[in-house]
Amino acid sequence: MLIAADKFKGSLTAVQVAERVMAGLRRVVPGVEVEALPVADGGDGTVDAAVAAGFERREVRVAGPLGDELTAAFALRGDTAVVEMAEASGLQRLPAGVFAPLTSSTYGSGELLRAALDAGARTIVFGVGGSATTDGGAGMLSALGARFVDAEGEPVAPGGAALSDVATADLSGLDPRLSSVDFVLASDVDNPLTGPKGAPAVYGPQKGASPDDVEILDAALGHFAAVLEKSIGSRATEYAAAPGAGAAGGIGYGALVLGARFRPGIEVMLDVLGFAPALERATLVITGEGSLDEQTLHGKAPAGVAAAARAAGKEVVAVCGRLALRPEALGRAGIRRAYPLTEVERDIARCISDAGPILETVAQNIARDFLT
Repeated sequence: MLIAADKFKGSLTAVQVAERVMAGLRRVVPGVEVEALPVADGGDGTVDAAVAAGFERREVRVAGPLGDELTAAFALRGDTAVVEMAEASGLQRLPAGVFAPLTSSTYGSGELLRAALDAGARTIVFGVGGSATTDGGAGMLSALGARFVDAEGEPVAPGGAALSDVATADLSGLDPRLSSVDFVLASDVDNPLTGPKGAPAVYGPQKGASPDDVEILDAALGHFAAVLEKSIGSRATEYAAAPGAGAAGGIGYGALVLGARFRPGIEVMLDVLGFAPALERATLVITGEGSLDEQTLHGKAPAGVAAAARAAGKEVVAVCGRLALRPEALGRAGIRRAYPLTEVERDIARCISDAGPILETVAQNIARDFLT
């Protein structure tokens, strides 16, 4: 049996989900063989999933989204690094109740990438999601050697709003090691940089952006891409419209400018984590995440796990905190049955606060249904 579940956001990490499910299964069938492979789709928790799969955790001091120094981590195995932008520039790095949609920066994410290069990485999987930022990756590019100056030749301020002041973009100082690295942009969203489906319009409100802020950020990012076109040519405009450019406040755009290739986050992570050989050994796969809903079907971890398992002829069930998909939708995704915590505990607040013990009870039900 293989447990390949993502985190229950706000309650349990992916590692904790696997531990609780394993404990519940073994209460019913003590000798059951269980393999745990916590998964992530590129967003927050990606480094933890890589470490659980055998990567080494490396810590480094970097700038947070507001410029304050903090400790962030990336994962390294051999010459492959897994870098999670949320480690440096994520919403969880902001003080409680504080948002900075116009001024937060991805500079620390660039510092993390540079640390991975310093560690000898030749392949970098860059997981993006859960960002506090909407700066088009300008901060990240700056940390890697790019210069963005205003009409007076002064460096522009951090954050997305200040990009409207960029007069010149100079990428000649970018770290030369980037040109010889296999750089993979791993994301579960395929939005363009700007427009009705762009980063500010779709994701800005999640980061505290008002309707006026969204307009400011959308115009600033559009201006940023236009200035970059003077520096790197038509590629700048092509990248802005490319799938994934709008990921994590437009850091996907910055990654594409650096030469990254976009791949769905869960596909990349399953490859990196060694999912295929683990799947081959499994008879039943248990996946899941906090909420199984329509978003799950569009590139989230459980859908990726289920698709791979179905292709291999393996049966899949899912655990979740909340279930908002009908059985036929689950079936089309390759999931035979879902087991929400709310089947055991109707009080949603308790499902969040006591998710671990309740998940163990849910896992006992799975064991009775499939192992006895």
